[in-house]
Amino acid sequence: MRAPFFEWVNERQVTQGTALCLGLDPRPAWFTPADRAADNPWLAWGERLIKATADLVCCVKPNIAFYEAGGCQALEGLRATIALAHELGLPVILDAKRGDIGSTAEAYARACYEWLDADAVTLSPYLGHDAIEPFLRDERRGIFVLCHTSNPSAQELQEQPVQGRPLYEVVAERVASWGERVGLVVGATYPDVVEHVRQVAPHTWLLLPGVGPQGGDPGRVAAAAQTRFIVPASRAIATAADPVTAARALRDALRAATPKPTTARPYEDVMLALHRIGAVQFGDFILASGRPSPIYIDLRLLVSHPGVLARVAGVYAELLRPLSFDRLAAIPYAGLPIGTAVALHLGVPLIYPRKETKSYGRQRAVEGHFEPGERVVVLEDLATTGGSALKGVAALRAAGLTVEDVVVLVDREAGAARNLAAEGLRLHAAFRLSDMVHVLRENGAISAEMAARVHVYLSEQGEHHA
Repeated sequence: MRAPFFEWVNERQVTQGTALCLGLDPRPAWFTPADRAADNPWLAWGERLIKATADLVCCVKPNIAFYEAGGCQALEGLRATIALAHELGLPVILDAKRGDIGSTAEAYARACYEWLDADAVTLSPYLGHDAIEPFLRDERRGIFVLCHTSNPSAQELQEQPVQGRPLYEVVAERVASWGERVGLVVGATYPDVVEHVRQVAPHTWLLLPGVGPQGGDPGRVAAAAQTRFIVPASRAIATAADPVTAARALRDALRAATPKPTTARPYEDVMLALHRIGAVQFGDFILASGRPSPIYIDLRLLVSHPGVLARVAGVYAELLRPLSFDRLAAIPYAGLPIGTAVALHLGVPLIYPRKETKSYGRQRAVEGHFEPGERVVVLEDLATTGGSALKGVAALRAAGLTVEDVVVLVDREAGAARNLAAEGLRLHAAFRLSDMVHVLRENGAISAEMAARVHVYLSEQGEHHA
């Protein structure tokens, strides 16, 4: 069985030292006499280019439009070309730009993945996530969603303001929240946009078409993208007098401009996004416990940033995947919008313990429908000492529910794991506060002095709760 698409591409980029992708946009006028004499000229043309450049590229990107224009023979040639690429160890991105809903999207996905056997496909985001979902059901496949295209009039719609931000930025932020198997298409002809998208989606794979005749500079775009990018080239290679020499020159230009890779921490993009929206602040604060702190985390701000909230919901979903439960329970107040987002993301019912029991109506301590004996996982925004989680767990257990797991985004490292364990609870955190401080310092978001101050605070905090 073939490796998942992005793992496969990453392996080839590391072993072959190339981010170049061979684009296949066949025109009969480009066929050589030998191509035309073959049983299937479309296959012969693609086979010639793939075999010539296989060691210089990380993947192949055929554009289905040119094959569709050639009719049945061309489409059969496309199927055979994809099979040949696989034989040579090359993953395939089908440039199809599909976008529809319901059974139509499912049919498109079957055509791309089952009939043509592509490993990834380009899609339009305009119809929303349910038009994308059928293409994500096979975990081996990847997708690239159109964000900012390379054509001159892209700005007519893609740069229109939406709540004070360009539309492409909204798309990038939302798509980044859809998971690790989703990439973005950003035109190489707009390197400033590439750089901006990279800031919004630090660890999302980027497909960067437009180098060569369209005007995109491979060195500039590689420097802007920095990491996890693929640069396809079609005409620049296919129409060159020597395709091998042309491909090698492009590969070398990309290689020279690509920054040396750094090891990213898990959920680094989330840590940076929280700082960007002001949910993580540094200074002098007094916590609810009455203790001073040089750092303050306010995840209630997530409700005003739906793209970041959706990404956070995806993080919780990953932490929940190995756990067994019937329902989710969110701890008010910051945990409620997060719990709602996670419940919608997973399609799982949500309940919540009230902070105070009503003195009227049904006087319930736990809101939502549930049955005694069901297993519940508690969701909270962050864990300090675990006090608020323990209070919520007590109400849930009093209602006859089984609770053994608490899931949070941030562990403030102030004894929560130990305190929860004493009550038979396991703490699952996406990352620790010290990890986030380290990432923010590495990315220049805070000074070395502030990072050191927070680390001293965490050390003293750990001693205080030991």
